[in-house]
Amino acid sequence: MSVSTAAVSGRQRVAAVVALLAAVLTVGLAIGVAVTDFPQGVGVLGCVAVALVAAWFGVVRGGRQRTVGIALAVLALVGAAVLLTRNGSWLSLVLLVLGIAIGHAAARVAFQAHVHLPVADPPQRPVLFVNPWSGGGKAAKVGLAAEASSRGIRTVELRRGDDLEQLVRDAVAAGADGLAAAGGDGTQAIVATVAAEHGLPYACIPAGTRNHFALDLGVDRDDVVGALDAFVNGGEHFVDLGEVNGRVFVNNVSMGLYAEAVQSKGYRDAKIRTLLDTAPTALGSGESQLDLRWTSPDGVTHPSAATILVSNNPYRLGRAVGSGTRPRMDTGQLGIAVVRGRGEDGAPGTAPSSLLRQWSTPVFQVDSAQPVPLGIDGEAVVLEPPIRFRIRPGVLRVGIAPQHPGASPSAMQPDHARDGLRVLAAIAAGRGPTTDALHPSGDHHRAHKEL
Repeated sequence: MSVSTAAVSGRQRVAAVVALLAAVLTVGLAIGVAVTDFPQGVGVLGCVAVALVAAWFGVVRGGRQRTVGIALAVLALVGAAVLLTRNGSWLSLVLLVLGIAIGHAAARVAFQAHVHLPVADPPQRPVLFVNPWSGGGKAAKVGLAAEASSRGIRTVELRRGDDLEQLVRDAVAAGADGLAAAGGDGTQAIVATVAAEHGLPYACIPAGTRNHFALDLGVDRDDVVGALDAFVNGGEHFVDLGEVNGRVFVNNVSMGLYAEAVQSKGYRDAKIRTLLDTAPTALGSGESQLDLRWTSPDGVTHPSAATILVSNNPYRLGRAVGSGTRPRMDTGQLGIAVVRGRGEDGAPGTAPSSLLRQWSTPVFQVDSAQPVPLGIDGEAVVLEPPIRFRIRPGVLRVGIAPQHPGASPSAMQPDHARDGLRVLAAIAAGRGPTTDALHPSGDHHRAHKEL
């Protein structure tokens, strides 16, 4: 989204209204039961209150917390059922269960981001570059080349030894006016670099294994063929690219133990937050000796770090739904996450997660006395210091198929459960919540926090 207010669809507005009504009616019914069936009704009211709160956590939290929330809601409803069935109040029980279930489902729909982007003129000579080895041959399995041809998109399939960047530049020189990439994020970065350089529309086709860039752009990763519609009747928005020592990256650059962790078995597919939390413990105790010199927002220069992660726009590293994704791709900021060594700013035995420092900035630099190994969008690279990072704001024209979300999974999710009802009310009123309302603890322009 290129604006600070998220668009709200009619479907989301209706869902928000249903969720709020379900909550009000459920609470009202529970209060009525508490009065008419006193004293057992008070226990029912308590169980319903617990179920509502737990179900809400199932909406605005992710991973284990969502599972625990839903499980607790079910247990609370079982408790209410036991109390109600003693008095034969079957109708009340059914209505309470339906109220909570409908409210939970409707709230989840209300928070699903789907941005209606301005429709762009489709390119007349688009070219799709396919990495046939990405995603276990996903492009071939879905017949991507044939589907592209039916949409007037020429396909160039990579062969062993091909120079992808040169192929893309040759296509532009031959008149290509739109560039699409089907492959992993390394492939996406190369094609996106040339597209941004020439101001051409770009489409991300999720034919890789993890497709992190596609996810945060709002591309449906399960609809590989449908992503081609970005060049047929899709919308368009402008997003940022990151740069390290002149090389573009679309996701992130890792240094230190994180760079080793993402190449280790058992960590390669882990979420970013999990890696940042566990890498120092899992991979040894010598992290404080790494020569990675960096300066924090308070102007203090630090001599080392266990892990440094620099991302193209800040990642959401909390516990809510969408953690490990980027709410926006157009903030004009790098996301910086540093896991400091245990010997620095913390006592021995300090939990790794308490050593995580996160902020955002348009530029960042890391110094070292020796060449620095990095992971650039998952590719192992060694660069000579200093390692200079900068954001390139709004340089990439991204086309998105109209049936795809057009925004990150975390774009509509509030950071905290306590903000959820306020945001839900705004959606019900047809007002798209602002970015600040959704993410008050993570000001994307000058955010700095320690987790």
